[in-house]
Amino acid sequence: MPTPILDFDSLAQAISGRTVLCIGDIMLDEFVYGEVSRISPEAPAPVIAAQRSETHVGGAGNVARNVASLGARCIFVGLIGEDDAGTRLEAALNDQAGIESVLVRDASRPTTRKVRFVSEHFSTHMLRADWEQALAASDDVETKLIDAILPQIARADIVLLSDYAKGVLTARVIRHTIDAARKLGKPVIVDPKSLNWAIYRGATLLTPNRKEFSEATRSRAETVQSIVEASEDVMRLADCEAILVTQGEHGMTLVPRNGGAVHVPAVPVKVRDVSGAGDTVAAALAVSLAAGADWDTALRMANAAAAVTVGKQGTASVSAAELRRKILPHATLAAEEKIVLDPAALDAQLAEWKRQGLRVGFTNGCFDILHPGHVKVLTAARAACDRLIVGLNSDASVRRLKGADRPVQDERARAEVLAALEAVDLVVIFAEDTPIDLITRIKPGVLVKGGDYTREQVVGHEVVEAAGGAVVLVDILQGFSTTALVHRARGGSK
Repeated sequence: MPTPILDFDSLAQAISGRTVLCIGDIMLDEFVYGEVSRISPEAPAPVIAAQRSETHVGGAGNVARNVASLGARCIFVGLIGEDDAGTRLEAALNDQAGIESVLVRDASRPTTRKVRFVSEHFSTHMLRADWEQALAASDDVETKLIDAILPQIARADIVLLSDYAKGVLTARVIRHTIDAARKLGKPVIVDPKSLNWAIYRGATLLTPNRKEFSEATRSRAETVQSIVEASEDVMRLADCEAILVTQGEHGMTLVPRNGGAVHVPAVPVKVRDVSGAGDTVAAALAVSLAAGADWDTALRMANAAAAVTVGKQGTASVSAAELRRKILPHATLAAEEKIVLDPAALDAQLAEWKRQGLRVGFTNGCFDILHPGHVKVLTAARAACDRLIVGLNSDASVRRLKGADRPVQDERARAEVLAALEAVDLVVIFAEDTPIDLITRIKPGVLVKGGDYTREQVVGHEVVEAAGGAVVLVDILQGFSTTALVHRARGGSK
């Protein structure tokens, strides 16, 4: 049976109306980036010359950030200390749109803080320094956490427990949360750290990584079949509906209690940093399931989200737009990636191509009904450059040039057809009768037109040649004319 098409846009719309209650261990993640060029004679160990630093909300807080960036609303409950790190975390959460934080303070413990020293060039983590007290919350703080959590469950569509074993998710907190959620019919996802999965009994889904799964089940977990076999007993023990085992570059395996296992390979991507990848997976699963997605769809969403986040530096969040670009086939994305409506976006793209030393080409036209003659000019134009920009006459411009009964297709439709062509890298709509202003802005290295023009007739040839560019005339394909095609389609003679 073929995999069903993932209707991402409908799912994203459903996600935007959902609320996730996220509970867990929040931490301050700091990254110090620099160059490693020598070994310390005192240690010996690599010496990193720090050049820049970044601070992120990490741990369960990063799950909350991802929930919000994917378009859902997040209510976050966590524990911080009475210190500067806690104040910074609280401020960061308050500044994040889509997150409502309910933080319990414990003056007896420091806020968990992790500082990573990273080689900028190789994206290699050299050292991590931790400030933390990984002890279960005291009875008094435990009660405060439960009192903070229980009123929020009714407001949420799904509950997510992000356990980093720093003291928030005690057995008592977990039990009260899962029991209350089940009573209200709310699904519960657990990213577990305890090897005793009985404490998560009643959760809907457990999401261990392969190491955690192997230790908890005392199995090797080297194949899909071995994961399936080991899952059967623990699903009965934990009374859960499914287990998802994340396996890094080996993909993910979902074993539902009812139905067959599903394995998805990892999306090919250049890995820059795996920090927080598990947070992103948990968040993507939560928002997808909250929006009504089935297991297969939620799994594909989580897998793609992981691929996006490991391609970034630091503890990164993933936006809905980034996830969409990773999930949907390139042809689906052609229009939104290639059609430029904002002059600033055009300038930014030109600057990037210039930085890469790429030769930019330009051609233009109405392209009302795309025919083989157009395709020949466009493919020939692309062969003469590294990146091809097509200037497209707006609807008003076409009416002035071709008459009141044109264009046959509006400018958006014409732009989308052009954008779907592999030869075309950008489409820019212009409102004037000629593209001279656009050519002046772009200053292409190559200006291409059909061979029915002479060099002197090509609009913008002076601008291009003055900047050191060239004008290229392409032999036209005889027998194709948009005007003739329109006339014939409207019942005219051949």
